[in-house]
Amino acid sequence: MTPAFAAIGSAVAMTLIIGLRYLATSGFFAWLTGKVQPGLYAKLDKQMKREIYWSLLSAGIYGIPAGVVAWGWQNLGWTQIYTDIGSYPFWYIPLSVLLYLFAHDTWFYWTHRWMHEPRLFRIAHAVHHESRPPTAWAAMSFHPWEALTGAIVIPALVFLIPIHVEALGFVLFVMTLMGITNHMGWEMFPRSIVHGPLGQWLITATHHQKHHDAYKGNYGLYFRFWDRLCGTDLGLGNFGRAGRSASGG
Repeated sequence: MTPAFAAIGSAVAMTLIIGLRYLATSGFFAWLTGKVQPGLYAKLDKQMKREIYWSLLSAGIYGIPAGVVAWGWQNLGWTQIYTDIGSYPFWYIPLSVLLYLFAHDTWFYWTHRWMHEPRLFRIAHAVHHESRPPTAWAAMSFHPWEALTGAIVIPALVFLIPIHVEALGFVLFVMTLMGITNHMGWEMFPRSIVHGPLGQWLITATHHQKHHDAYKGNYGLYFRFWDRLCGTDLGLGNFGRAGRSASGG
């Protein structure tokens, strides 16, 4: 098998993995929503089908660079991913996770804010905001141009910042979990977290829902750091009894 064909095969395999991961995780949280917030997604069938369509298209865009980089790492020694846990001090493992999350959050904040410029919003980001209110299926519901901006982040970071392969898996887990739970249309985390000291810096559905309601501000992915620093933090939304934001979701 030629290297080019092997790299293409890896990209196809990664696309399938990302697509199946999306269907499994978003499907689970959609099911959970039906149990915890019955009726929340009532009359949203057409919207959810659209979210699934765009998300599976995004899976291909995410899968191509991820698959090529994964093949290069395994066969050519590309990247700074390491498997020997003794290669770096143990304290570096949590630090590398934080570095990845902060770098990803920084990229997301600025590209997300950029995409709210009127012309770019119409071209690409409007697809994501068609989810009103967002559902558990909306986390990857992006126009291809927007998906491309997200698809290159982690593949780029593995060339720059050393990380253990299992720590990288944890980063991807956090990315998936927060991407879905921030869009569910209801808050799964307890009030003590959302309105406590952690909630002042971490983003949950209550924070991100306000972005979908107001179409501005609250641009972050994991942390409220850039929103607070740049004056774009709108505070927290207010979920009503049915789970949707009382401010218009």
